[in-house]
Amino acid sequence: MKAIVVGAVESTKIAVKCVAASPKWDLAAVFTLPPDLSGRHSDFVDLAPDAERAGTQIVRTANINSDAALQAIREMEPDYIFVIGWSQICGEQFRATATKGVVGYHPAPLPRLRGRAVIPWTILLDEPISASSLFLIDEGVDSGPLLGQRYFHLAPDETAATLYAKHMAKLEEMLPEVLEDIASGSPTLLVQDERCATYAARRRPEDSLIDWAQPASAVWRCVRACGDPYPGAWTNFGEDRIVIEAADPVPLRHHAAALAGQIVERSEGGFTVKCGDNQGLFVSRWRTAREKPLPNHAILGRPKAAA
Repeated sequence: MKAIVVGAVESTKIAVKCVAASPKWDLAAVFTLPPDLSGRHSDFVDLAPDAERAGTQIVRTANINSDAALQAIREMEPDYIFVIGWSQICGEQFRATATKGVVGYHPAPLPRLRGRAVIPWTILLDEPISASSLFLIDEGVDSGPLLGQRYFHLAPDETAATLYAKHMAKLEEMLPEVLEDIASGSPTLLVQDERCATYAARRRPEDSLIDWAQPASAVWRCVRACGDPYPGAWTNFGEDRIVIEAADPVPLRHHAAALAGQIVERSEGGFTVKCGDNQGLFVSRWRTAREKPLPNHAILGRPKAAA
C-alpha cells in the first residue's frame, strides 16, 4: 500500500513513524507546513528530520487543497492519505486523489465531540472518559466510519498536557494495528451513531480569559484545559496580561471581605486569588511581561480602563 501523511504536529510525527515502520506500506511523502506558518499550530513540529529518517520526501504547502498540492499528490498515486494533525478541511478534490480513502485522526470518543479544540473542551466539560479515534474522512465533520478507537479515563487533575500525552500514547498503540487491518484489503469499519453525535466549537486565545466570578473549581478547570501546549488561561492587571500556568483550588477561611479576583494571600511559592464562591485558587506558576511582582491585594481581571 502506498501512503502519504499530511500534518504538522506531534500526532503527525507518530503517523510518519508508524507508516514508515510497517513492511506493508510505502510512505511516498510527508506534506506539511512551511516553517514560516508554524504559528498555525501551538504544538507545531518540524517533520523534516522524521521524513529524512523515514527515507521519504517532504513537501511543504500552505494549502493542501491548492492546485499545486493536488497535482503533486495525483502524480504520487497514493492508495491512502493519512491526514493527522492538519487544521484545513479536506475538500472533495483532495479526497479524490487517494484511490482507496483518506484516514483521519481525532482526539475524542467519536461521535462525541466532533469539531475543534477537543482537548481543551474535554477538560472544560469535565468529561470522565475520552478516546483516540481513527476514521475514514468523508464529506462531513469527523463523521466517517471508525477504523479504530482506544478509550481511557481522565484523572481529576488532568491538564491539557497530560491529556495530550495520553492521546499520543493511544495513537501510537492503535495505529500499527489499523495499518495492518487496512493493508488486508477489507478493514473493519464501524459506522458512527449519529444519535450520539456532539460538536465542539473553535476556541481562540481570548476564550481562555479567566472569569474570577466563577467558582474556584471552574477557574481551575480553565487553567488546566488551556495550558501547554496551548496558549494558556490568562487574566489581566492594568496593561499586563498574566498567563496562569499552574494552580490548585484551596479553602479560604479569613477573607470574606475581599473581591473576586483579588490576591488575598502570598507565600514563597505563589499567591492565592479569591474566586466567586468564596474559595481560593493558589497560583504556583505564571508568566508575565511585568518586571515587578504584582502588588499585594491586586485585583485581577479588571478592565484596563479601570486599573
